[in-house]
Amino acid sequence: MSRVALVTGGSRGIGAAIAVALKDAGYKVAVNYAGNDAAAAAFTEATGIPAYKWSVADYDACVEGVARVEADLGPVEVLVNNAGITRDAMFHKMTPEQWREVIDTNLTGVFNMTHPLWSGMRDRKFGRVITISSINGQKGQAGQANYSAAKAGDLGLTKALAQEGARAGITVNAICPGYIGTDMVRAIDEKVLKERIIPQIPVGRLGEPEEIARVVVFLASDDAGFITGSTISANGGQFFV
Repeated sequence: MSRVALVTGGSRGIGAAIAVALKDAGYKVAVNYAGNDAAAAAFTEATGIPAYKWSVADYDACVEGVARVEADLGPVEVLVNNAGITRDAMFHKMTPEQWREVIDTNLTGVFNMTHPLWSGMRDRKFGRVITISSINGQKGQAGQANYSAAKAGDLGLTKALAQEGARAGITVNAICPGYIGTDMVRAIDEKVLKERIIPQIPVGRLGEPEEIARVVVFLASDDAGFITGSTISANGGQFFV
């Protein structure tokens, strides 16, 4: 029987590419989304991958959502924590609400999704938890104190959980993408992309969502069973750890 994979924030961008790649690799896949019903419906129609709506910032909603996915598809063995938001502002102008919204989704959301699945993974002696962090969680970014803090927190959580899950057959890893050619990034003014962003990337281009997806497929596989607690940088050489 195919393993079940759940991708949060999976109806668009990097998440959609991950979901499709996992399906193509033979997984039974479900995606979660928070708000864009039209995009989720279009994604499901195009791919046949079911989409379930809830906010990862709400623990009870995550418990209920996971239960729905598992009732429909079976126990979730691969979790991809991809859901994330931005509320950018320079720190002296950042509001408590902007801070809280990003932390609640991008950091606490990883707890909210992983925690309801952890016991089942431990009982089955197998699990894959893969969290999409960010280059800005590694190096920081002006105007993104909230986002950078959350994404850095994801890396600490990954390392701690990797140690707890290792003897239970659960691997926990993180991927830190750089600038990826999603609709959001490509919507940036072309002059800004060409003159300010791409020159910072040694390979001279944006990454593609499918390139991140291929890393996820590898980390989800049995072949990656000895890799845990790792942070994989996928940024075209823009930042080295």
